[in-house]
Amino acid sequence: MPRRIRIYPTCLAGVVEIVAPVYSDDRGFFTEVYNQESWAAAGFHEHFVQDNLSLSQRGVLRGLHFQLHPRGMGKLMRVLTGTAFDVLVDLRRGSPTYGQWLGRMLEAGDPRWLFAPPGFAHGFLALEDDTRMYYKCTSFYREEAERSLFYNDPAIGIRWPETVIQLSEKDASAPMLHEVETNFVYTAEDHELAGPEG
Repeated sequence: MPRRIRIYPTCLAGVVEIVAPVYSDDRGFFTEVYNQESWAAAGFHEHFVQDNLSLSQRGVLRGLHFQLHPRGMGKLMRVLTGTAFDVLVDLRRGSPTYGQWLGRMLEAGDPRWLFAPPGFAHGFLALEDDTRMYYKCTSFYREEAERSLFYNDPAIGIRWPETVIQLSEKDASAPMLHEVETNFVYTAEDHELAGPEG
């Protein structure tokens, strides 16, 4: 395993995968879940103010959620138990990838984080029972700023790996991309939100 934080860009500008060192032996393993100093040395400079943890059974879909600017919420996601298919959709007007999606399999045994800055809708599908999704947030939850995007909009075309069994009433009635309320604007600085590969 690598001995320092590794940051990998994705096809969506500003979205990165982060891999932290894991030290394993016959007792199990140890990893620093988050260390602001070492992450900053690798080029990651986000500031977090709230941590969330959800528990979902197989087939539960949560999302796609976001908060409007200036309450936009960047999220750093990792699965602690189980497996989830994690999805991000670019909602930044003027972005070359506006309306495009990125999906990543996040598993408990994988020391991989996925980070999205404000401007992305986020959701995930639990692929195992007792899937715990842990995420750090760059802003506080504000109900008045929260919005949802329909998870199965054909204009986006997310390829969910399994059938969705359960979702909230709010998520089931969320608007499509062409009618969703957003106020994010893409800028050149979005390429630098999380710094270079470490």
